[in-house]
Amino acid sequence: MTEEMTGPLADSRDSNPVFPFHKGGKIEVRPTVRVRDRAGLSLAYTPGVAQVSEAIAADPELAYRYTWKANTVLIVTDGTAVLGLGDIGPLAALPVMEGKSLLLKEFGGVDAVPMCLDTKDVDEIVDTVVRIAPGFGGILLEDISAPRCFEVESRLQERLAIPVFHDDQHGTAIVVMAALLNSAKVTGRAMGDLRVVVSGAGAAGVAIANMLLAAGIGDIAVGDTRGIVWAGRDDLTDVKADLATRTNRSGTSGSIEAAMAGADVFIGVSSGQIADEAVASMAPGAIVFALANPRPEIHPEVARRSATVVATGRSDYPNQINNVLAFPGLFRGALDVRAASISEGMKLAAAAAIAGVVGDDLAPDYVVPSVFDPRVAAEVSRAVGAAARRDGVAQA
Repeated sequence: MTEEMTGPLADSRDSNPVFPFHKGGKIEVRPTVRVRDRAGLSLAYTPGVAQVSEAIAADPELAYRYTWKANTVLIVTDGTAVLGLGDIGPLAALPVMEGKSLLLKEFGGVDAVPMCLDTKDVDEIVDTVVRIAPGFGGILLEDISAPRCFEVESRLQERLAIPVFHDDQHGTAIVVMAALLNSAKVTGRAMGDLRVVVSGAGAAGVAIANMLLAAGIGDIAVGDTRGIVWAGRDDLTDVKADLATRTNRSGTSGSIEAAMAGADVFIGVSSGQIADEAVASMAPGAIVFALANPRPEIHPEVARRSATVVATGRSDYPNQINNVLAFPGLFRGALDVRAASISEGMKLAAAAAIAGVVGDDLAPDYVVPSVFDPRVAAEVSRAVGAAARRDGVAQA
């Protein structure tokens, strides 16, 4: 036994409720059938299993009926953008991926296998996932840093006929959209009239901007550490340059805080802090989503002085923007109809379904439902499946 395991550090871990909760990991593999005698063994394994394998070899579609493929997702990370911890590597990312697997099962009834890859090379990540993919019904990408995450997702979806979904991008965007739909209602605004400032042009910020555009919000300014993204900047990545051509209708430049003057909505998905004065400069009845964790870009108490609706990524304040509202139900619905991909229509349908659960209880401090509301995953699943059929990506 090592000194670390018996010393003060070990004692502090034992007294911290987090570590015992994670001891031994948070997930396991369990059989769906039991083998208790020779007859059962001959059915589950040889010789009976050979018949199933031969049938699948002749008709690969049967894998969805006779294996776990129809209900199992592969969760993939390289550990380069884990929570707010950054590049901590694949091994340290494993507890988070186990947590994601747990949430998929608890809220969506979807099985998942975490796969932490010891490479940051896009080609290696893509090739590895493609080679593993035949055993799974979908791919959930997690905590892969931008801008590589965009290429990884797009290249995988090009090569695979199963859904590929980067939750840091689209899960966040879906829940933000759900909250914004209800926030617009509670403040008496039309979505098309909103002027939005997004702080953060990484994975989440780009995906949020894309979803806002798809929803018909035209006046969106997206900012990074160097200010507002606009076509006149010469330091933009390809992703940001493309974003500059589709956002910032008013041609805003300069700082994020300057762009907030008169804005209806602020959405923070970065670690940059925003001055109190900038919040006060927003339009009356403003909407503030300060989602950085654990320290929001704007403290909720400060935001409440000026804004009508305030949301954070934290669980200790109202209106928590939590991706678990989206991805379990989304994968449940996608798997149920055997979607070949996740369309923009499916994401928007998920957002509308989440917003709809709030219903008549809508209030400034209740624009998104609780993650423990059992209606959420069911409604998202139903809406996503219907949208997949409308968009022509359903295969069952």
